[in-house]
Amino acid sequence: MKLMLKILAFFIPVMVALFYFLGQPSDSVANKSVANTPTSSKLEKLANLPSPISESSGVEYLTNKKAYVTHNDAGNKPYLYVVDQKGELLETIKLQLPNVDWEDLTRDDAGNIYIADTGNNDNRRRELAVYKLNLSQPGNIEAIRFTYEDQKEFPPSPKDRNFDVEAIFWQGGKLYLVSKDRGRKETAKVYELPDTGGKFKAKLIGEHKLGTAVTGAASSPSGQQVALISEGALHIYRNVKSPAAFFEGDYQKINIKEAGQTEAVAFENEHTLVITSENGGLYRYGPK
Repeated sequence: MKLMLKILAFFIPVMVALFYFLGQPSDSVANKSVANTPTSSKLEKLANLPSPISESSGVEYLTNKKAYVTHNDAGNKPYLYVVDQKGELLETIKLQLPNVDWEDLTRDDAGNIYIADTGNNDNRRRELAVYKLNLSQPGNIEAIRFTYEDQKEFPPSPKDRNFDVEAIFWQGGKLYLVSKDRGRKETAKVYELPDTGGKFKAKLIGEHKLGTAVTGAASSPSGQQVALISEGALHIYRNVKSPAAFFEGDYQKINIKEAGQTEAVAFENEHTLVITSENGGLYRYGPK
């Protein structure tokens, strides 16, 4: 017994010392943990959108103007509207394009805007389009026309109607489309397209059971964050390694029900998002 006590008396201090020196996280690990922790953020209403914008369906931030560009949903004129953070209408850009069902906007790192004419409520459309233009020369438009590589019926059975897209984002020379599951309201499929004009089959590159219908998407300037929006909720993925696999990033869901029927989202910068709702609200979500 005395021998055992002596052995324990020797080993316990050794084990404590080992735990202290080996069990503590290194500075690099600790710093990584802090860096990946979201900062405290809040939702604030900036303004009501002006009356010509009755059904905002897409939004993008214009860094050179420090303003936002948006558009209306299907059945409205093919116009883009530039507004400031007070909701003042700065410019109306009239385009010679059909607005079959415009659903979202995105922007590349050269300042080109992409309009997603991808609304497909009944899953009947056989040719969809994304229009690429620069606001400085709105008459020069490239059409990226496509169908989905996995759609064989027009329309498919009601439970399989997952070929409506209201959410796109650009990153690294590619366009990424995220579906709105009208069949089961469950699975978001992700498709990839080139960002240049032509006719294509949108390539299915992944899917994720998000459990809600996605109405907008955005990628941060660094590409390390992707935000999706659904009615009354933000879905943010951080530490994204590849835009094609953004669902593998660190996920956070944020309740924003006070914003109403939220339809569109864009990054102002790496930590701040702008949001529009179909009932005419302009919101910002970011650090307090």
